[in-house]
Amino acid sequence: MSIAVCLGGLKLKNPVLVASGTFGYTEEFKGFVDLNKIGAVISKTITLEPRQGNAPPRVVETPSGMLNSIGLENDGVKHFIVEKLPFLRKLKTQVIASIAGARAAEYAELAKRLDAAGVLAVELNLSCPNLKSHQSPVIPWRAQASHQKNNQLISQDKKATYGVVKAARKMTKGVIIAKLTPNVTDIAEIAKAAEDAGADSVSLVNTFLAMSIDVNSRRPKLGNITGGLSGPAIKPIALRMVWEAAQKVKIPVIGIGGIMTAEDALEFIIAGATAVEVGTANFINPRVSIEIIEGIKGYIRKHKISNIKNLIGSIEIQ
Repeated sequence: MSIAVCLGGLKLKNPVLVASGTFGYTEEFKGFVDLNKIGAVISKTITLEPRQGNAPPRVVETPSGMLNSIGLENDGVKHFIVEKLPFLRKLKTQVIASIAGARAAEYAELAKRLDAAGVLAVELNLSCPNLKSHQSPVIPWRAQASHQKNNQLISQDKKATYGVVKAARKMTKGVIIAKLTPNVTDIAEIAKAAEDAGADSVSLVNTFLAMSIDVNSRRPKLGNITGGLSGPAIKPIALRMVWEAAQKVKIPVIGIGGIMTAEDALEFIIAGATAVEVGTANFINPRVSIEIIEGIKGYIRKHKISNIKNLIGSIEIQ
């Protein structure tokens, strides 16, 4: 019985990863969970320079989910390499660095620095919805376009997605994962653009743009007004998008969105995901990723499946 999978050249002992921004830099979880049992850990998103993030409140609970508008707060790539990477290197599991920039050149520079530091894989965050418009990763070659289009996320445009992935691909020998937004009409065509540009894998979906209002004050509950919706509420939509993308691309798809249990993870795998990322559930139960791994093992043992690869995309359409 094997539950090992590969994301391009990155071999994982199991298909369960912890999503960026939901596991800190992992030191905080040492006393709660054996990090070496997880398929891979993904860092909080890193930018070239430190970012202060958005004004509070930054997190709001919603029915069957949560809103966040952290704003990619981080200490910058230099701090990550010097202060955080030494701890991550000690783990007996794969480490993936999540990176973001305002233009293709910034992604390329981040990929270059992390490659030089020995990081084997990067996840290009092309899809964070909780930045103010002037902070957003915009489509850089649409300087003459409308204001609305200038504030599009990179992964809302297939040409922009292609350009950023291509720029990063030139600067690293490591595995590139393109993280995509669900706030599009056709996510499969964006996934294909990432594949064509040289991505080794695509991860989807990031959070849905959403908001919440305090009816007594009549003010938005988030300091940034809008934020990203995650949690069980988005799972059926995320599952559909993963299935669509898996039909379109040949590279591995990583499923994200409302995964709380092993059964949730198995739905994504059967729909076509090679691996899954667990996010919001970590705030409720820091051990959830380990429980999901054990649940997957139990499932394939019960159904006499010798290799989890035989389960990937095994959905039966009548």
